[in-house]
Amino acid sequence: MKLNRCRRGLSDSGTGAANGGSLSELPAEVQACNGDKLRELPAELEAGNRDRLSELPADLLLNILERVGTLDAVKTCILSKKMQKLPTMLSQIVIDLSTDDLVRIHTVVANVTNKILNARSSKITIRKLKLKFFLSPSHCLSIGKCVGLAMADQKVDSAEFEILTPRNGHLCTETYRLLFAQQFNDFFRDCPDAFAGLTGLHLQYMRFGESDITNILSYCKQLESLSLFMCDEGVSSVMRVEHARLVELVISHCEFKTVELTFLPKLQRMTFNSWPSCAEHPLALGFVPELLKLSLAKACFSHKTLKLSQLLANVLSVNDLSLEFRSEKIWIRPESPKVLSPWLAKLRFVNLDNLPEECDIAWTMFLLEAAPFVVEFCITVWDHKCHMESQKSYSEKTDVKWEPSDPDFKHKNLAKLTIYGFQSDDNFTGHIRRVMAAAVNIKEVSLHDRKVCKVCAVKFPHVEVRPSSYPRTSDEKDLLRNKITETLSKASPAVIHFCS
Repeated sequence: MKLNRCRRGLSDSGTGAANGGSLSELPAEVQACNGDKLRELPAELEAGNRDRLSELPADLLLNILERVGTLDAVKTCILSKKMQKLPTMLSQIVIDLSTDDLVRIHTVVANVTNKILNARSSKITIRKLKLKFFLSPSHCLSIGKCVGLAMADQKVDSAEFEILTPRNGHLCTETYRLLFAQQFNDFFRDCPDAFAGLTGLHLQYMRFGESDITNILSYCKQLESLSLFMCDEGVSSVMRVEHARLVELVISHCEFKTVELTFLPKLQRMTFNSWPSCAEHPLALGFVPELLKLSLAKACFSHKTLKLSQLLANVLSVNDLSLEFRSEKIWIRPESPKVLSPWLAKLRFVNLDNLPEECDIAWTMFLLEAAPFVVEFCITVWDHKCHMESQKSYSEKTDVKWEPSDPDFKHKNLAKLTIYGFQSDDNFTGHIRRVMAAAVNIKEVSLHDRKVCKVCAVKFPHVEVRPSSYPRTSDEKDLLRNKITETLSKASPAVIHFCS
């Protein structure tokens, strides 16, 4: 039984007038919000139609309510006098609707946030405050003011804003991006207390002026997570990032010529997607001594390639590396293990995503040779047309120049090799044999068929899809296992799994 059925059981309890911070004045607005998408309650609450829910102890009710979104919690409590005060006692306030739902009821976010925060006791710590809302000047100001007051009056462990713009994609022209940046700057200036306490900030489709982002970072001193999507300070601008507490940074589809991580002593996770093709040095890693996870994604058509040894020149701590190629040209340059090894000494996990299907994957061995402590290596080979910036075929895709690996090379720590898009041809079987021969302690080889994207099929019905040669029957799989292992000098400890 869902929460809306429980609410029908609550209707006999009466609504009454609001007293002492109750939320009974909100039913019309809250009922407009996503009423049919509520979550399951425990099975013991399903018996009978009477008000079994509100008979539970308050601490148990709060535990249940904090497992659903805050708007669902408010809707559940609105029809019972006993429960009307519970939303103001929640330690987690999360309003994270889908964009479509937010379009329909964006005014509710500001009103519910106001009602809950203004009626709270200062003795109750807010462990998590997460709000997603549109960049609407009047609603933003209301949210910012009440959040700022809450931060001044009570303890807030974590506070996060995800701010959406009313236009996005191709509809968001440069004029709109400049407007949205100005509106955000006004919001930022008018609500200093809220931003001073933020730990997470996610922005999109804004073209700031010079030093605006630097000013935001310098004021948001508690910030631990920053995400920018299609935000910059103008085409070919340079973004210099300094922050004492930032742990996570995501920069995607921004027009910065270079992003310089000058001083980020706490940064652990960095994601950098789709930098401009003209950028010679798109990312400069300065003082990032705790950087553990680095994810880079780019579609590339030019002859420019990046050297990992140069990119990681100041970083010795990365243990998780993810490189995404958007099914286009390989944009990193294979390097000698002797040159690269010092910077990959702590690497444990490698993920190479969306390699083009015509690419010879043998070049990936240079990473294993340069990273002796890798334990998991994952490769995805897939012409994922939705992510490709061009539907053309580029001969450069197959032209990855690399020095063949040492035939006597041994890797003692690799435990698992995973390949998505596996096909029964020499490109894959030869590579697997080479890895298994080198990785003397490998335990598992997991082989998956090509991924399927329904959107690709709908958007590009005219594009011919290569037939799959992935083994289907038990006999085909057994024959392929034997083919892979027959040339190995001794029996490998690895188990080959076909995960169709």
